[in-house]
Amino acid sequence: MTLPLLPGNTFNRNLGKEKFHKSHHFDFPNGVPTIVGDEKPGIGGEPLVGQKLKIRHSVFPKGQGTDAPAWVAFDKQVLNFQAYFQEAVQEKREERYRIRKVKIYFYLEDDTIQVIEPEVKNSGIPQGTLIRRHRIPLPFPNEDMYYTVDHFNINQEIVFYSRTFMITDCDAFTKNFLRKMGARVNPPACVPEDPYNEKREELRKNMQPLRPYEKLDTLRQFLDHDTHVLRFYGYWDDSETMFGDLRELVLHYYLADDTIEIREVILPNSGRDAVSIFLHRSRLPKHVPERLPHPGEITDHTILNVFGQMGHAGRYILDGLKEMYKDSDLMIGAVINVWGRKVVICDCDEFTKEYYRNKYGIAEFTPIKIKSKEGPKIEKEIAPYTGFGSEEDSLNSTLKMVPHVQRNMLKFMENDRQGLDGNVLRFSARMVLDSNPINSERKFVISYFLNDDTMSIFEPPISNSGVVGGKFLERGKIKKPNQELFKSEPSQYFTVHDLFIGAKLCLNGHSFLLVDADEYTLCYMEKHADEFLKGNICSILSKLKTINNDKSLEIKRMFAAQDFGSCGIIRYDQFRDILLEIAQEHFTPHEIMTICRYYSIREQPGSDLCVVLALVQEQLRKHPFEDFTKLTQAFTFEDHVQPWRFMLPEPEVQRRWREPIRRPSVLFILNCRKFALIQDLMSERQSISVTQGHRFKIVCKRSKGEVRRTFFTQRVVRIWNALPERVVEVDSITTFKNVVDGYLRRMGLQGYGERTGEWD
Repeated sequence: MTLPLLPGNTFNRNLGKEKFHKSHHFDFPNGVPTIVGDEKPGIGGEPLVGQKLKIRHSVFPKGQGTDAPAWVAFDKQVLNFQAYFQEAVQEKREERYRIRKVKIYFYLEDDTIQVIEPEVKNSGIPQGTLIRRHRIPLPFPNEDMYYTVDHFNINQEIVFYSRTFMITDCDAFTKNFLRKMGARVNPPACVPEDPYNEKREELRKNMQPLRPYEKLDTLRQFLDHDTHVLRFYGYWDDSETMFGDLRELVLHYYLADDTIEIREVILPNSGRDAVSIFLHRSRLPKHVPERLPHPGEITDHTILNVFGQMGHAGRYILDGLKEMYKDSDLMIGAVINVWGRKVVICDCDEFTKEYYRNKYGIAEFTPIKIKSKEGPKIEKEIAPYTGFGSEEDSLNSTLKMVPHVQRNMLKFMENDRQGLDGNVLRFSARMVLDSNPINSERKFVISYFLNDDTMSIFEPPISNSGVVGGKFLERGKIKKPNQELFKSEPSQYFTVHDLFIGAKLCLNGHSFLLVDADEYTLCYMEKHADEFLKGNICSILSKLKTINNDKSLEIKRMFAAQDFGSCGIIRYDQFRDILLEIAQEHFTPHEIMTICRYYSIREQPGSDLCVVLALVQEQLRKHPFEDFTKLTQAFTFEDHVQPWRFMLPEPEVQRRWREPIRRPSVLFILNCRKFALIQDLMSERQSISVTQGHRFKIVCKRSKGEVRRTFFTQRVVRIWNALPERVVEVDSITTFKNVVDGYLRRMGLQGYGERTGEWD
């Protein structure tokens, strides 16, 4: 019951009000009239009739974290929900509704939503994206607001544009995100069965095809193995057919689509067309009958059943393809059937080996050698030598229309002179098998040039020999004897392997015996022991061991008998004589010299004592010297520290001896190991008898060696055995040098320098 509008029966509702203005409801932005006061109150701030104010603050508390914007904090973060919706089916007896499964994606960065339905085989309806990504508004009466993450949870319904979706489950990331927001995640719900899918499954089971449906999905294989090709090398033996031979093939297996291509290796002048394609790129079946079918007998697909008319909603079932060659069937040693031809795989490249090593664990890839049947070699007939020019010129005229000189430039550059290395082997030789006795005494030097295999012979001139020396044979290639002059085969020439010490050579009708070689030749042969067996010490020693294996004790006794001083050193001639006695028939003189050089002591030999005596006597004879008594007294006075030691420093000797003996002679004397002979020479001066042309001579008292009477003069003899023991035991070369040089300085001989100690 309402009260009448009479005084005292109504209430003044404006009591206490201070605002009586109207709110701003209309605006005119960019020339367009717009209502902007939907949520604004009426006069005095009171809400209008039927107006509902929206909540301006979230029901969830504000979290802690960075203040980054949502598009930065939630970039690439998507919530995934599984859902379904029920769709009614009209005018169909088999089904009245369908259950369609969808996925709902909620993008946290901008609160956009996307709904996608996965494609189902043979569904008969368009599937895919049902709702494109955008912000979806809430249903009426809140159509001015949009869905946020607060509206989503499991086992609840959600409405998108009047279509109800039932959320059944979500992924783990979505569950964790909802829990972190403080929401209680409901348990997942079950999806009801779809009558249409149940019917399709029963129909599929009742069909029972003989073979499964053909499914050729090679996209992933193509993306993973594009441009990856396995390469194999093999052959096809076609020698059983007429004019057939061994055909070398290269097999390419394309991993992108399991196709095989075979190319033939066509050799030059093989008589075949330059068409390398042996098999075009295609899939190769394994089981192929021996008789190849005619075109059309075997198709790519075999149709088992047909339902309905083709092209008008008809269906058919295809038989699966036959078994094809795969990469697992190809390996080294395998025999594949290429449309009736047996191809043997022999080898593969490095990429193929690495592929099988990683995928199948195969570690051994032993290649198979292709055994090709070589045909008879047809030798080219060469015309015989005509006698005009050299044999090389005649041979080039038969090979080419315009003959030119053929020269091994690589050998010439490697063996040509390089600095002090001349690459020339020189041997000392003499004539043999000559009736003239004068020729047997002649000496020759045979030079072999390694850069072009030429030889030259030079005869050193000897005075009063009756033979003019000089060039004996011009440089050139020398043929071996007993060869036919006019023949088709090239002549044989002397090579570097025919030259060694002890070899007999017949050079242009003259027989030579190589008796010696220079140091460079011996060192070159020993350095290149692989080419020169005469200088290979390893092969020589191995041969020596096999020859004298039973005479080892006897050989040791022979060497010990020649070692008088038991110092382990014997002379060269003794060592050579023992080797000749042991195995003279099995070794050449060059091999014996190689053994001697191998076991020789590499040190500078001492000076010959007779040569030293000859030089001293010659210098004293040219410059008469008789004051030996004063010289002896001076040396004895200076040697006051250790009497009869006969060793003085060089300055003292130079100060005492000033006789006119030249510096080179003194230096030669200083190289002698025993120097005390000068002391004995001066002490024996009184008993020396004068001979013709000399002031004195040296007499050998107890000499056991051969007297060298023809080296310098007939008065020079060896006196080493005549020296006293106190002189022989002294072995200081430096002291002897100092004594001789010091005496020359002190004597003040004319022409001998005071400062330099040399003869002017």
